[in-house]
Amino acid sequence: MNANEIVEQLRVLGKESYKNVLLKHGIPEPVFGVSVEELKKFQKQIKKNYQLALDLFETGIYDAMYLAGLIADEKKMRKQDLQRWLALAHCNSLREYSVAWVTADSGYGWELGLEWIASKEEATAATGWASLASWVALMADADLDLAELKILLGHVRETIHAQDNRVRSCMNGFVIAVGAYVAALTEFSMELGRQIGPVQIDVGDTACKVPFSPDAIAKVQARGSIGKKRKTSRC
Repeated sequence: MNANEIVEQLRVLGKESYKNVLLKHGIPEPVFGVSVEELKKFQKQIKKNYQLALDLFETGIYDAMYLAGLIADEKKMRKQDLQRWLALAHCNSLREYSVAWVTADSGYGWELGLEWIASKEEATAATGWASLASWVALMADADLDLAELKILLGHVRETIHAQDNRVRSCMNGFVIAVGAYVAALTEFSMELGRQIGPVQIDVGDTACKVPFSPDAIAKVQARGSIGKKRKTSRC
């Protein structure tokens, strides 16, 4: 199958009810309203395909772009591919999930994450924090620079309440990710989260809740999953 053939199949699978949910979450047209469950059927069939993922992302159609993130071959993704995806991504969902996930799975998660969080553009900085959050969920603690992570956490504590909306959200997610996936920094992250306090985020016309980072980390702790790494960021 090529990208055009897949797009036509996705068009038929779209549901108006799910499309309306996506639109409420800020997903712009064009979008068909294909559920993630249906997209994962394509993922299971295709597995990984570097060029097809690039072609699907170039369509500008949300459902196809999300699928591209699921089937991207992270071992072949180049830095310029990831930069291109960030430029093309037209909503928070694609930037903070699809682009961030594939970036974390690639060999550029730390490098591009640090580059992007330094941006003055809200979308770019938010994607950087989301990429770093996914990256710490994958990397063995022995391969992490704990001192550098502490510096980043300190930066979050000092600046989060002054950041743009999506940056606040992804910074909050970063604190939770470090606390949940880096056992050596769990208590540090929980205390830092208490110092930060509740984070106010505009979630628009949705029922989304903003997690209080110490409580979110405590839930992971209660089920005995602290420090359990992921095999892939994508889901």
